[in-house]
Amino acid sequence: MTDMQDIALVGRVLRASTTGFDCGTRSSSLNGAHAFGTFVRAPISEDGVQQVVGLIYAVRIDDDPLARELVMANAIHSHTLYDQRENRMAPVEIGVLAVGYWDGQRIRHSLPPRPPMSMTEVAACTPDWIAAFTERMDFFRLVLNTREAPADSLLAASIQAAAAARPEQERYDYLVDCGRMCASLLSGDLQRLAGILAQIDPA
Repeated sequence: MTDMQDIALVGRVLRASTTGFDCGTRSSSLNGAHAFGTFVRAPISEDGVQQVVGLIYAVRIDDDPLARELVMANAIHSHTLYDQRENRMAPVEIGVLAVGYWDGQRIRHSLPPRPPMSMTEVAACTPDWIAAFTERMDFFRLVLNTREAPADSLLAASIQAAAAARPEQERYDYLVDCGRMCASLLSGDLQRLAGILAQIDPA
């Protein structure tokens, strides 16, 4: 598996538990790596070998006293907006749901044995990481059973991300396989199943 070097940095861990963690960054650093449903990873062992894998389920942009004043203004100059967004470093918190981990030898689709420590770097998973992690679909259960996130939309977004990490000629079949797994897991809740299938429809 690829190491943490030369990978898109999402942020640094603020707080964590075995079910997930929040990481922080500055608003000017927001990019595609912070999108809903993005696969991310962070070391959980001192040597960095063991890594938790998670899904971004929330991006929260906090305010500050100046922002509260600006939103009440009748007109805001573009330079003021730029300064607020770029120079004042408005804090951003990213919520991540843990969906598995790399134990140094194999991928496991279960909660990690320990959470990452505070200030640990969180990186976006590369396509090869995503493809390897999503080869099996056992993590679907963790997503569907969570109460911390909009589970159905998060699962659909993660499936789309997993399909995009594969060669184009493999994506349709992968989405079909994911639909079958969802049907197996949600056979008793057809309304919920229909909602997810509509979001991952490969047609």
